[in-house]
Amino acid sequence: MKVKALLSIILVVFITFTGCDSATPLSEKEDDAVNLIYYTIGNPDKDLDVVNEALNEYLLKTCGFTVQYEKIPWSEYSSEVSSLIGSGNFDILFATGKDQGDYAGNAQNGVWLPLDSFLETSAKTLYDTIDPLFWEGMRINGTIYGVPTNKELSSPEWFIFAKDLVDKYEINPDEYQTFESLEPLLQMIHQNEPDRLPFRLDSEARNYFSLDGYEYIIGREIPLMVKSLDESPQVVNIFETECGQSTIQTIRRFYEKGYINEDAALREPTDLAGSEKLFCTMGSGGPYSDATWSANFGIDVVSTRVSNTVVTTESARGGIMAVNSKTKHPEECLTFLTLVNTDPVVRNLLNFGVENVHYTLDENNQVVSLSTDYAGVSYTQGNWFILYTQAGEPQNKWEIYREFNNSCTRSSLLGFSPDLEELQDITNNVSTVYKKYYASIMTGSVDPDIYIPKMLSELKGAGIDTLKTSLQSQIDNFLAQSNP
Repeated sequence: MKVKALLSIILVVFITFTGCDSATPLSEKEDDAVNLIYYTIGNPDKDLDVVNEALNEYLLKTCGFTVQYEKIPWSEYSSEVSSLIGSGNFDILFATGKDQGDYAGNAQNGVWLPLDSFLETSAKTLYDTIDPLFWEGMRINGTIYGVPTNKELSSPEWFIFAKDLVDKYEINPDEYQTFESLEPLLQMIHQNEPDRLPFRLDSEARNYFSLDGYEYIIGREIPLMVKSLDESPQVVNIFETECGQSTIQTIRRFYEKGYINEDAALREPTDLAGSEKLFCTMGSGGPYSDATWSANFGIDVVSTRVSNTVVTTESARGGIMAVNSKTKHPEECLTFLTLVNTDPVVRNLLNFGVENVHYTLDENNQVVSLSTDYAGVSYTQGNWFILYTQAGEPQNKWEIYREFNNSCTRSSLLGFSPDLEELQDITNNVSTVYKKYYASIMTGSVDPDIYIPKMLSELKGAGIDTLKTSLQSQIDNFLAQSNP
């Protein structure tokens, strides 16, 4: 088969990256090979089986085990993860925020395997490969329960502009760093380009408040925030602050003037229909994200960063591969996770598919896509710094990323994980209330003078002040222990 022939060629070249024993004949390994079950997020690809076959031929020849690599669709991930955790039928699972595997919550519930002893011994190469600040973000009560994606340390917010209109009107994106500064520009586009959408939003919205230095404590489902760089951060309900209220008033004004799409509160983040008509939107990411956004929206874009490059617990936990605490094969799991972070064959295979089937390399050793039948979700699966760059990207992209990471500032709460065990009912009730209002308020679809007071009243009834008081106490204790 074509895939097998290709893998046989690259095995000889890259076998030294794995650290695995390849002396045992393949036929003997196939008879009793351990098979790890690995789930991650992403719509299953037409050629997922092809990539599985290539991956497992490589793993068998180099390490003597295989991996059953599965993808769960975005919309089904939360419910499917709950079922998997209940059944225990997995070895490795992607996790991040509450709705995508709930790294912190499931760590506190004993779902994940503590990794410290492995990272100090058999998987020390893995530990040494990943930026230390990521490991700080992984710790929960001092223990590491997952392997972070080694990528950009911070995911600041950006204003993203359609390049054709930027060129046409000779716009300098760097001049627009606030929503208020953006308003005259949106007005001009609204008047002069009636077939273009001035400002595209969806039901997920963005962390507008990071433009003023705020980060979430629990997650975006709870509106409790702190200033990232304060030495003694104070917990606030962002909608009780001048920053929160004035920002939402500005977004509401944009909506009323027709700058924002009318369906913003109902539009799913993955619904990119009509994106070729946008002028401006928002996104979070690291350097040179323009190429990704251009591909997503189907138009050439340029962007400008509008929030600080702060390493928060949320950004450090943007993508994690966690091991089942009940796995029968912990050493094989850690070997696989080491490969994903140190072996270019495995990492590029998971990200781009099979060379000469799904992509080829040009004269600059950069990826040129040949097929859309497979696509990895890069933030979910390990070390970016051993990935090929793609055609059109700077060849020194990863050096630029390292410089970006070196320039980031750590949040005063990096590594803080709130203990919500005794507050779970209150947390759920607050989240339920907030979700009812979130999309409508954050997209400007409703009058904030009416709906913010309603929401605040219901949040208080759900117990948000009790939650806020507890979080402040926990933060004070965390800082006291971190800085004795």
